[in-house]
Amino acid sequence: MLKELRVRHFAIIDSLDIQFPQGLNILTGETGAGKSIIIGALGIVLGQRAYTEMIMTGHEQATVEAFFDINAHPVTEELGIDTSEGILLRRTLSRAGKTRAYINDTMVNLQSLARLGKTLVDMHGQHEHQSILGREHQMRLLDHFGGLDRERSAISDNFSELSTLSTRLEDLRLGRRERAQKTDMLRFQVDEIEAAGLSESEDVKLAEELEILSNLTHLKELVEGAYALLYTEDGSSIEKLTEAMRGLREMSEIDGEVSASLELLEQALPLAEDAAISVRDLRDRYDLDPGRLEEVQERLRAIDNLKKKYGESINEVIAFLNRAEAELNDLEGAQENTEALEARIKEKTDALEKAAKALSRKRKKAAASIEGEVMGILEDLAFTKAEFVVSIANAPLSSTGTDDVEFLFSANKGEVPKALAKVVSGGELSRIMLAIKTVLRKVDDIPVLVFDEVDAGIGGKTAKNVARRLKESSRGRQVLCVTHLPQIASVADTHFLIDKSSAGERSLVGVSEVSGKKREKEIARMLSGTVTDTSIEHAREILK
Repeated sequence: MLKELRVRHFAIIDSLDIQFPQGLNILTGETGAGKSIIIGALGIVLGQRAYTEMIMTGHEQATVEAFFDINAHPVTEELGIDTSEGILLRRTLSRAGKTRAYINDTMVNLQSLARLGKTLVDMHGQHEHQSILGREHQMRLLDHFGGLDRERSAISDNFSELSTLSTRLEDLRLGRRERAQKTDMLRFQVDEIEAAGLSESEDVKLAEELEILSNLTHLKELVEGAYALLYTEDGSSIEKLTEAMRGLREMSEIDGEVSASLELLEQALPLAEDAAISVRDLRDRYDLDPGRLEEVQERLRAIDNLKKKYGESINEVIAFLNRAEAELNDLEGAQENTEALEARIKEKTDALEKAAKALSRKRKKAAASIEGEVMGILEDLAFTKAEFVVSIANAPLSSTGTDDVEFLFSANKGEVPKALAKVVSGGELSRIMLAIKTVLRKVDDIPVLVFDEVDAGIGGKTAKNVARRLKESSRGRQVLCVTHLPQIASVADTHFLIDKSSAGERSLVGVSEVSGKKREKEIARMLSGTVTDTSIEHAREILK
């Protein structure tokens, strides 16, 4: 859920921190107090369009942050962002026209922020953040409601396999001339690479050998000199070491303290002899055929030529060879493969169409149930002549079956139901969404709902029904609602009062949680416009 919203220098909000608990959160206040500005700030941090005019006068930057108590999410996993301690969204606006977006202090583009935001919060009213308007989301909700996720997932997996088979078949159906040309090219490439007889990391080893061969004369001089100093010439290191040991042995017979030095030399002598033998062996390493240099250079030139054509390394060239051989085998057996693929595709298509028809029948049954339940709620919400339809039209076979699902609505009898996206009244749309969300609340996984203008143009019994449905929608999730109606405010789990005060020549927005007598006064104000003993008493009755 949304745990906290922080707003800095946004519109007429200087600094605002609101902590939202679970359940139904109601925001009330005088007209123009800034309730919609707070909802607008939330929309900005969720990825809605922002303007420099939203920055508070006298400041160069506005910042909005929203913290969600969610520790695992597919979008953040895809982005590689750790959310083990929750999700913190941050959006900054600057007068220079730049906007920056962050998820857990990792900078992301606005598209990623919006993609995550629309899965966290559904906003209904005068704002744009309404995922349920998308037809893809409507189909997903229908399948959730009908318990059809498994059937849809199976169709999606099989359709993906069918698409792969179809693509492969299309490749095999290349014209005979094109296939022959491609076969000749692949055969040349395979033969050229195979003739080279490449081995992994061969170029690295050859480069090391080339370095040695290029400096062979110098290396020989150095190794001969080192071996002579160690062993062969008069006064070599080993000879002098042996002579020093004889002297120390004679000294140790007189002075026992010398034995420690003698012991160190006795330990050093075998090491020196081993080093001499190792250096002698190096002479053999550098005793190479002078013609080997040309062989290595020619081999490296041949490898470089292959790398220019087929990959930046020997491993990539070998990988290209494997792909080319597989493609060549497919082309050379094209007729046989084509017939086998055609049979598999027909079998897979027949099975998919059968499964899609079965899914379509179940969707239509689930659609009838949703329509009936939503219509029952719409009557409570002052839509006595409305019509809600879950339209299921035929569509080409796809990963979701053979259906095109769309939610349609008509507010008045005799009007043709239209797509929800074309319903323009903010309050009307909010109430429609409230009805749909109430029915689908057990299957819709978006954790936070925001309703603004849900009470537009209603009152009396309808207001009570809207309040009851809002309360139902808040079970198991979090709902934020801006309202002017006391009937709705009275059912809040948490009631926030938004007020506007003056600071010099500025107007500033403030927010406070109200309860007890303060809440009674706010309900009384909403009832009569002023707080009187009568309105207070009425407020107490409503709260009871």
